[in-house]
Amino acid sequence: MKKMMNPAAGAALAAMLGALLLLSGCGNNPPVPDWKMNAHSSLERAQSAYLAGKDSVADSEFARARSQVGSTGNIELAIRVELARCATQVASLVLDDCRGFHKYAHDASGADIEYAAYLAGTLPPSDAGRLPEQHRAVAGAANDVAAGAAVAAIKDPLSRLVAAGAVFRANRATPQVIAAAVETASEQGWRRPLLAWLNVQALRAENAGDTAEAARLRRRIALAAE
Repeated sequence: MKKMMNPAAGAALAAMLGALLLLSGCGNNPPVPDWKMNAHSSLERAQSAYLAGKDSVADSEFARARSQVGSTGNIELAIRVELARCATQVASLVLDDCRGFHKYAHDASGADIEYAAYLAGTLPPSDAGRLPEQHRAVAGAANDVAAGAAVAAIKDPLSRLVAAGAVFRANRATPQVIAAAVETASEQGWRRPLLAWLNVQALRAENAGDTAEAARLRRRIALAAE
């Protein structure tokens, strides 16, 4: 039996790529078309490369994933590939305007528009109902502490980092959220988000006048950047 696993390596992005990329071909079912398997593999490799800080590989694999879904003419799939890319960037605190998504925004569903707004840190808590399940509590939290607890409760590492990035972008990140993001990136060996979140910690320590902690964090940053 062939089974298409979550191309985003996390439950949040599984919800975005959903049934369109989470497919199987077994028993009497028709075989999975090559483009689906190729799109899955390319997107997974792209995200892994991006988190590792390998830009050229990430760009190439994202382009290949877009090309594979483009062969179907299915704009919904193209939108979700772009959202997966945006989410990976947000996890790493690369906070651009998700240009790839806006190219297709006229054809986006309400749920996709709300997810894009969540990634941008602009989604009102009242509009969290159509987000992937593990992000609803984060986006709908009544205060920063509750949002931080919801981030920490997310089990999937990439989804947790995406949520931390969304909270940070919404100016709701507590020190606990930042620490959780650092720990998550460190445990996974994801160099790009680790460096980004460590730099946030170091800047906060410096601004607070905690020179010893700032120096310790700068040593971690130097090690991770080697």
